[in-house]
Amino acid sequence: MKTIILTKPGQLQLQETALQEDVAADEALLKVHRIGVCGTDMHAFNGKQPFFSYPRILGHELGVEVVKVGSAVTHVKPGDRCAVEPYFYTSDDYAVQRGKTNCAEKISVFGVHEDGGMREYITLPAKFLHPSGKLSYDQLALVETLGIGCHAVNRAEVKKEDTVLVIGSGPIGLATIQFAKVKGGKVVVMDMNESRLQFCQETMGVDGTINPTGGDVEQKLREAFDGHLPTVVFDATGNAQSMHNAFQYPDHGGKLVFIGLFQGDVSFNDPLFHKKELTLLASRNALSADFEEIIKLIEAGEIDTMPWITHRAPFAEVVNSFPDWLKPEHKVIKAMIEV
Repeated sequence: MKTIILTKPGQLQLQETALQEDVAADEALLKVHRIGVCGTDMHAFNGKQPFFSYPRILGHELGVEVVKVGSAVTHVKPGDRCAVEPYFYTSDDYAVQRGKTNCAEKISVFGVHEDGGMREYITLPAKFLHPSGKLSYDQLALVETLGIGCHAVNRAEVKKEDTVLVIGSGPIGLATIQFAKVKGGKVVVMDMNESRLQFCQETMGVDGTINPTGGDVEQKLREAFDGHLPTVVFDATGNAQSMHNAFQYPDHGGKLVFIGLFQGDVSFNDPLFHKKELTLLASRNALSADFEEIIKLIEAGEIDTMPWITHRAPFAEVVNSFPDWLKPEHKVIKAMIEV
């Protein structure tokens, strides 16, 4: 079968690899139809992804078709369309036993810690499949991206009365905006990219936008939030300076949630942190329940994924197209690979 392998930073290769059609009792053989390209894939291509080794088959945002199932599999059948939950864990993990499947100590993320879905067929434990009889493969491939934002918003326990600032309007920031809006809170996005801010205003329907360059950011925040600071701040940038600055933005008694990460240390002013009695949260991956929630919301028409997909390429052209997707002038929000 055709497989795309990231052999080293900056080098993707299209190769022929063996297809294993046998499945264990709890597994399913899957035909990959769509692969979403995310920031993790781009960081890996650039050699800047933490917890990563080469060579690696990328791809964890997947829309797949069930081809064959093992004897113990009951919740999916051949022909079903599914999203893939790519955070693989074992039941003996203590975090998993406490319901924290998204951040298990021995977690293996498909396409990051182990070879992923940038190939024609994959075999996975069927428990990581989330079927839908209504969603397209495009929509299913976006469920994982949405899951990161969904989990962050659920982790922060955003309520209707909250005021929310999302820093960073890449795909993870956009996902966070989606679910903060579902919760009913006022949502403002901050970014230095004016075209992204325009997209958030016109397509995502945010309540306001802020460009932090050239001016007092706190004053801009107070103007956007009726004289106050936001009660919940999400930083989806993975940028050290942005994350450092973000401690200044929540209101007293507020919450700061780091979704993005970088390879380094985060420091903050402790007197300010205590004065405001801030709650600091990390958010990683998503839970199975988040996947189910997202699928229901898309099926119900409460979330529209179509504006996200700005670029496409057939599988055979990915090796040539991928480097261009990293260039700012191409203004990629979400690239989708068609297999």
